[in-house]
Amino acid sequence: MKTIDKILHRMKQDGPVTAKALSEELSLTTMGVRQHLQGLEDDGLVGFEDIKAKVGRPTRHWHLTAQGHEQFADRHGDLIIQMLDSVENLFGQEGLQKILLQREEGTLNQYQQAIAKATDLKEKLQILTTLREKEGYMAQLESDEHGFILIENHCPICHAAKRCPSLCRSELAVFQRLLGDSVTIERNEHIIAGQRRCSYRINPS
Repeated sequence: MKTIDKILHRMKQDGPVTAKALSEELSLTTMGVRQHLQGLEDDGLVGFEDIKAKVGRPTRHWHLTAQGHEQFADRHGDLIIQMLDSVENLFGQEGLQKILLQREEGTLNQYQQAIAKATDLKEKLQILTTLREKEGYMAQLESDEHGFILIENHCPICHAAKRCPSLCRSELAVFQRLLGDSVTIERNEHIIAGQRRCSYRINPS
């Protein structure tokens, strides 16, 4: 992976980052990283925000622009949208909903088989995170004193979900049905709503 790709991937995965942090992670000089960042800014892929520090000069944090996020977009998005439009034109809204429901059931069945032998919520979520990672969601799992947070830094069906918001509702429904009524699930961040990532707060009831 080229250095600029590593920088873009780092921002996509973890959000805003400083040149100093990138230099340490990539084993490059800070000046070298700044040159890469300047080139990416010139291309419209990254921007920055200067954040005031308690002491000293403000710290510059670099982040992906909308154009930068598009570098990770689903390359089959236009085709999927055309297919959704065709289904709706041929079979109407009811036909489209039937196809989405069938997709939901298939996904749920796949996930249920994968977590069948899991003994607790944490293990189930670890398996689910691995599945979502393989599907291209850049998924990661975090935990705190309240429960768990499933984070998805990328949405490979983003274009389709903008055309058909039912896809997002279906994803949330799959998670809830998969994990059962013993947990509560809330989507706290949503890429379609303009946020950097999707995140789900998952707490035992």
